Amino acid sequence: MPIEPFEITTVYPDGTQETRMSTPAEMAQREADLIQFEADRAAREEAIAAAEAARASAITKFKALGLSDDEIAAIIR
Repeated sequence: MPIEPFEITTVYPDGTQETRMSTPAEMAQREADLIQFEADRAAREEAIAAAEAARASAITKFKALGLSDDEIAAIIR
């Protein structure tokens, strides 16, 4: 996914500002940042799904041992 040039505005302490177009290096960095962000998001979603699956598995195993729903809730709080 190619990144289009974008404006960068710098606001200085005296209130003045300067706007310029991004450089090729800045566009490449933004593209790399977006790719990393997407990879991190996918990893977080996978970790959440794995934790939910492990929790469901644990509950199933507790039930197989004969624990009631109240007992299971007391254990996993």
